[in-house]
Amino acid sequence: MSKELKLDTLLAQAGIKTDEATGALTAPLHFSTTYQHPEFGQSTGYDYTRTKNPTRASLEQTLAAIESADYALATSSGMSAIVLAFSVFPVGSQVLAVRDLYGGSFRWFNQAEQEGRFHFTYANTEAELLAALTEDIDIVYIETPTNPLMVEFDIARISQAAHEKGAKVLVDNTFYSPIYQRPLEEGADLVLHSATKYLGGHNDVLAGAIMTSDAALYEKLFYNLNTTGPVLSPFDSYLLLRGLKTLALRMERSTQNAREVAAFLKDSPAVKEVLYPGKGGMISFKIADEGKIPQLLNSLKVFTFAESLGGVESLITYPTTQTHADIPAEVRHSYGLTDDLLRLSIGIEDSRDLVADLQSALEA
Repeated sequence: MSKELKLDTLLAQAGIKTDEATGALTAPLHFSTTYQHPEFGQSTGYDYTRTKNPTRASLEQTLAAIESADYALATSSGMSAIVLAFSVFPVGSQVLAVRDLYGGSFRWFNQAEQEGRFHFTYANTEAELLAALTEDIDIVYIETPTNPLMVEFDIARISQAAHEKGAKVLVDNTFYSPIYQRPLEEGADLVLHSATKYLGGHNDVLAGAIMTSDAALYEKLFYNLNTTGPVLSPFDSYLLLRGLKTLALRMERSTQNAREVAAFLKDSPAVKEVLYPGKGGMISFKIADEGKIPQLLNSLKVFTFAESLGGVESLITYPTTQTHADIPAEVRHSYGLTDDLLRLSIGIEDSRDLVADLQSALEA
């Protein structure tokens, strides 16, 4: 699929015109785990589905195109994408990461450090990160905006500084998706997604994605993916292709709704702080009376109290006991992830219903 097409067109046409045999509009589902060789010494390009699958290949072509990448790999989850990305770097590599991270990322980073595989240094702010960026750093890892404090980092500035020191830059683009930022265009080396979230968009597929234009990195990534096997199944690849078609529309609607919800929260006397960068569907806020959190969560009717994010349905999450529970309390509190914080994933419902639901729960 040509990267020269506009993003909305790339998304709407995801997977089409890939079946020359029948002309099927939708990319066919290829469940076969193995493929016939035409003759001895010949291959159709597909030999064994762990290595390459036609449905997954269609998905990966789209994933590469929407992130302005030359290559993409679809994995079995967002965490498997992170683990795969780090697998191409030598044991003992020095990693400089943003402090505010998804709890699952921190959990694996902490395990990898305890096992002596990598050494991690964390930075709370962009200024701290740039100050800590020395020639000893091999990898710079950022979420932007961060999860759940919604802090934005300047990818272009960080990438330029990192490359001057000889470091590679990895960016988790799950929250903004290619609709609002394309890290490779800003100089990053690898972009990662929990495709379970906005790319899939319907809370019905577990998936991850890695995109890059660095051929050497891609060759290592592909080798390790084929060797270890955390590939995305054909059916999940099909679901993700289908979800991608409406990504632009979903992001536009969730952003519109989120702006209205954020405006309400900022005016609510029950809320002491709202963390929202102005785009995307993710909002965090700190409630004035922390003791009312259980009551608030139990009172909501439209919002669903659940983990995850990025679907068409609006969710509310309590990071302290859910997504960030594996981060020690003293660490969380040190950078602002306190026990009074709630995170919203705003869906595509009518914003008036979302605001009314929150208002009723906050005033209960």
